[in-house]
Amino acid sequence: MRLKILFHDNCFDGAAAAALFAAFYRERIDAAAEVVYKGLQHRSGDPFPADAFDGDENVCVDFRYSASPRLGWWFDHHVSAFVTPADRASFAADTSGRKFYDPDARSCTKMEAGVLAAKFGFSAGRFQELIDWAELIDGALFPDARTAVELEAPALRLMTWVENNKDRALTVRYIEDLQRAGLAEIASQDYVTGRLEPLLARHRRAIEIIGTRAVEKDGIVCFDLSEDGIEAHNKFIAYMLHPDCRYTVGVTRASGRMKVSVGFNPWSKLPREHNIAAICERYGGGGHPVVGAVSLPPGEVERARQVAREIVAELEGRADRSSLS
Repeated sequence: MRLKILFHDNCFDGAAAAALFAAFYRERIDAAAEVVYKGLQHRSGDPFPADAFDGDENVCVDFRYSASPRLGWWFDHHVSAFVTPADRASFAADTSGRKFYDPDARSCTKMEAGVLAAKFGFSAGRFQELIDWAELIDGALFPDARTAVELEAPALRLMTWVENNKDRALTVRYIEDLQRAGLAEIASQDYVTGRLEPLLARHRRAIEIIGTRAVEKDGIVCFDLSEDGIEAHNKFIAYMLHPDCRYTVGVTRASGRMKVSVGFNPWSKLPREHNIAAICERYGGGGHPVVGAVSLPPGEVERARQVAREIVAELEGRADRSSLS
């Protein structure tokens, strides 16, 4: 039996949800199953490659829905989980009892753990540390932005490692390690520490550059890192540097895509007035009401900048498209 787990790549919650499902499947369904993992990134169009569902059993966690008849299990909490009305209709018509969606859940990992316990008798008690950190990280439940940026806790160092790792073999090793070891032990492994030091140096550089590039106006912090060689950065940096802001809009360039990231400050003194996922969906992206992103082809730098400008205009109230949910 070949079990294929698709998950949100470069995401602490995505890897945690993948590890939790693998442990459940081995314990409750098939201890001898061959488990393979495939990370996925959100992008315009169909994000699932042609061979996405080539396992004997296929599961997708912390990622948008697919109507493929070969998708056997699905868990997600993104409000942008359904790209088309046909996708939503397919989910609504599913009678397998193995596809689950909760847009109110802060993390896929905690949602998944609850479902597996209630419906399939799986006790995830040994994963409580992982579940708690996935909930805190994906739900942005830090006491303040500085805690999220200083990266003192092992889980936050692993978060940084995961968000920047591009070695598929190491991703698999990490997900397997999550099933057998605590976060502090994993964070101390050579394959993590050897790559973490350069990442922390880049993290410090990102703080400096965002401090230079970021401009705050009317409660919105904007920055463009597309020419700075920073492919990924800690999304809480701007909130630490601009604690009174309400929203952030940033542009970054990676080898495979341009990205426009949008977020609501969890510590804002002013309430959120926009559904960020809904805004991003109009550009082919998605996310949650409080955080989202738009991915574009790698050469579309000016288009990414234009999208960022349009989103800023909407957040400023210069476009009558806001929708709170």
